[in-house]
Amino acid sequence: MSSLCSKYGYAPDKEAIDRSLDLIASNLDNIVSDEIVRTCFSLMDLTSLHTTDSPESITKLMVKVNTYQDTFPDFPLPASVCVYPNLASVVRDNRKDSALHVTAVAGCFPTSQTFDEIKAAECRMAVESGADEVDIVLSLNAFLSGNSEAAASAIRLCRKAVDEAGEASGRKIVLKVIIESGLLSSPENIAEASFLAMEAGADFIKTSTGKVDVNATPMAAYVMCECVKKFYEKTGRKVGFKAAGGISGLMDALCYYSIVSTVLGREWLTPSLFRFGVSRLANSLLSAAEQKTVTFF
Repeated sequence: MSSLCSKYGYAPDKEAIDRSLDLIASNLDNIVSDEIVRTCFSLMDLTSLHTTDSPESITKLMVKVNTYQDTFPDFPLPASVCVYPNLASVVRDNRKDSALHVTAVAGCFPTSQTFDEIKAAECRMAVESGADEVDIVLSLNAFLSGNSEAAASAIRLCRKAVDEAGEASGRKIVLKVIIESGLLSSPENIAEASFLAMEAGADFIKTSTGKVDVNATPMAAYVMCECVKKFYEKTGRKVGFKAAGGISGLMDALCYYSIVSTVLGREWLTPSLFRFGVSRLANSLLSAAEQKTVTFF
């Protein structure tokens, strides 16, 4: 085992994980219910991260977010709307309900390829622009070259920046760290990156940016959730899990919902500890509940 995995007494057991994932997959049809569909909706970070995003396009998205409950009154709010940091103020200024959080990607998303000071400054500016939550990316250039301390230092710098900016406005800011699991090549690397991010101050660990060829996978999610469990057992601190990238259908959502439930238990099935990063899932969940095709979002 590598150093942090050894510290937390964890070694991924791929065969055991595969068996558990097979059982989860075989049971998905049996757990579908209106309650779980609505719960999954409440766990969404409804995301728009397009090169062409603008204040006008995000304002239009917010009109939909503010009005969909007129048509679907039984559905809860999503957890947040996630945008680029320069558009965080658009979400903040157009949301009807402050319970809907503003999430901003920052820290030179999606590559993390810039100076650490620039990453921290962007995180601070995102919070000053209204972000309640900030998603950053693990410095894979450092991590994969064996410089774990440099990767951790960048996270700590961003943690300090969002905490200071949040304190100035009387808010507690959530920091999510994306480990880009699809580029880490092995369960052991995924586990090591997960422990590193949590030790450096992540409130959530997140699978993916959605900008690479391999994004969220059930295997990566299972390993990450096992790491969250080990970290909690060792430290007493609950860290959240966010699955992102390629999650577009009901069965995708149910798979990750079941992984979290299986590994971490029902207490993790809340927006404070579990999220989906999605751009297309909302319509799929609405369609499942209405039993017809819905294209509201």
